[in-house]
Amino acid sequence: MDSDWIQSIVEEVIQQLGRKEPAAGTKEIPIAVSARHVHLSEQHVAALFGSSYQLKKKSDLSQPNQFAAEETVILSGPKGTIERVRVLGPSRSLTQVEVSQTDAFKLGVKPPIRQSGDIKGSAPITIIGPKGSIYLTEGLIIAQAHIHMTPADAGRLQVQDGQYVQVRAETARPVTFEKVLVRVSASYRLEMHIDTDEANAAFIRAGQIGEIVSEGQRPSLPAVPVQPQESVRHSAIFDGKLLSQHEVRQMEETVIRVGKATIITPLAKDTARELGKKIEVIDK
Repeated sequence: MDSDWIQSIVEEVIQQLGRKEPAAGTKEIPIAVSARHVHLSEQHVAALFGSSYQLKKKSDLSQPNQFAAEETVILSGPKGTIERVRVLGPSRSLTQVEVSQTDAFKLGVKPPIRQSGDIKGSAPITIIGPKGSIYLTEGLIIAQAHIHMTPADAGRLQVQDGQYVQVRAETARPVTFEKVLVRVSASYRLEMHIDTDEANAAFIRAGQIGEIVSEGQRPSLPAVPVQPQESVRHSAIFDGKLLSQHEVRQMEETVIRVGKATIITPLAKDTARELGKKIEVIDK
């Protein structure tokens, strides 16, 4: 039997089985493993499966109104291919492919870690279906660990949409996930999503529960020598053509210098203000 097919089945089973509900009055979060998958626009559904084609529901997903389709596609990169990659429905306005870092190595691509929907400037990928193929110049990402929750959940857990939290999972290899993005919507169901690499590294099993931890509850770490103040980098020059909120969050420096030709997105400016960072335009 094909190894990719077997892994696909195992990953779907991990997602769907053994889900436990968090205990009342705690900051517990159910953890689910998100296998590699594809979201397609209606235009690309037609290009891959035929004109006027409609995706067929295979099974419901944990998030309301989302489903795994019967249809699968092939992902093709410079170094290899991955077959039987599940399509998720319903169709979206933009096509997006989510893989793990291990998948990226096999394909020979370098996707950035992004939240779903943030595909501007992401990696290219070829998608092959039974009726045709498409080449995306951008759209391939590694999904950032995130938590879906309702406004009521957010109020109970005392967090906000767009906030980053730490989530502790007590497993055979206990781990604290850093920079887990909180996503709040009335259409969501409480659940944290991680990819297969993260799950394997942390020994996450079906039904795993994590807990949002505060600074005082985080596990103690060995002391790290503090660098002299004069050796700490406070500024950096960004050489890219587009500065987005993703780059602002990733850069540790408090001053980000960009050239006059660099496009700065509104979200990048808002994120910089939120994090107390400064964006300076310089002659380069």
